[in-house]
Amino acid sequence: MADIKHFDPDRALAQVERLFWENGAAATSIQDVSSSTGLNRSSLYATFGDKRELYRAALRRYLDRRALPAFEALAADGRGLPGVRDFFSALIDYRSSGKYAGWGCLVVNAHGGTERDDPEVSAALDEHHARLRDAFRRALAVAEDAGQLRPGTSLDASAEMLAMLAYGINVRSRAGASADVLHEVAAASIGLLAAPEAQL
Repeated sequence: MADIKHFDPDRALAQVERLFWENGAAATSIQDVSSSTGLNRSSLYATFGDKRELYRAALRRYLDRRALPAFEALAADGRGLPGVRDFFSALIDYRSSGKYAGWGCLVVNAHGGTERDDPEVSAALDEHHARLRDAFRRALAVAEDAGQLRPGTSLDASAEMLAMLAYGINVRSRAGASADVLHEVAAASIGLLAAPEAQL
């Protein structure tokens, strides 16, 4: 087994993140983590703490390195609805193909598990939702200024709707929904917001 002095904590945490992401917190034991990382329990506990603290660290890593950069890119996109469309297209492709296909989103998965009862985890989930919603809100404000939205569209309600659509895509992709169906649903949802004359 590896000694605490002779391993890269960030590399180990990346493996742990993927383990929780693929299998869920409840189904992942410390023995699973030890087997996956090659680290003994004493090394894990000394570096990360118990399973709860390890999960918190993995969730934070996922937020900081996967989720939040995508939200920041959406908020800064500057194209309005085409940026929203491309966000969903990339999300669906990422969830439906490649090495992480069928895993869903670590954060969204946590909403359905007991880990959300941890106040620190709950706060991270709230942060994720707020940042996603606000990124959509900024994109929709650009769309409104560009005349891309139907008159009378509520930016706040529409941003919440798009955030919920993202959650649904994550859940359904984990359940095996086809990418084609998910793309159709995303296109239809965005179409409900678009002005008839908008060029997307």
